[in-house]
Amino acid sequence: MDLSVTELFEKGRTCHNFSSKAVSRSLLEEIYDLTKMGSTSYNTCPMRIIFVQSTDARKKLLDCVMAGNVEPTKSAPVTALFAYDTRFADKMPKLLPGNAGVIELFKNQEIAHATAVRNATIQAAYFMVIARSKGLACGPMSGFNPIKIETAFFQGTHWKVDFICNLGYADGAPKYPRLPRLGFDEACRVT
Repeated sequence: MDLSVTELFEKGRTCHNFSSKAVSRSLLEEIYDLTKMGSTSYNTCPMRIIFVQSTDARKKLLDCVMAGNVEPTKSAPVTALFAYDTRFADKMPKLLPGNAGVIELFKNQEIAHATAVRNATIQAAYFMVIARSKGLACGPMSGFNPIKIETAFFQGTHWKVDFICNLGYADGAPKYPRLPRLGFDEACRVT
């Protein structure tokens, strides 16, 4: 079920109430397989995801989120921990073959960090739009303790948490009314 732009953006809302309907691994794989086709600079593809679904993992996660995010996280059948790989450049020979100069560029830690965060965030946004287009509701949030998340879930990796997002099927109407947005002239300039 692919949704229209109107359904994705004008009607799409942050979800706080999820039904108990499970989200299949095959759907998560389908969404990722579309996400990975989205553009990133130099084809860096630095996004990494841990899908928290098991009872034990969910208990660990609830200890990492702020109090206001506990109930939505409890109700979601899956929470995606969107991260960036600080060692993404290790994959560049595969992702951008024959371009050793680019690998050298990412030895500069400042450039590598900015590239990782920016492009992983772009990829996570692709993921959420695709997830919505496949009928899932999304509840992205930054209300969590990153040190606890990384200690609980990222041990033995070079991954750093960017943000997290509850995923599932919406249960009922949105919990809150849509908040105002900035108009074009408030947020944009054409020069």
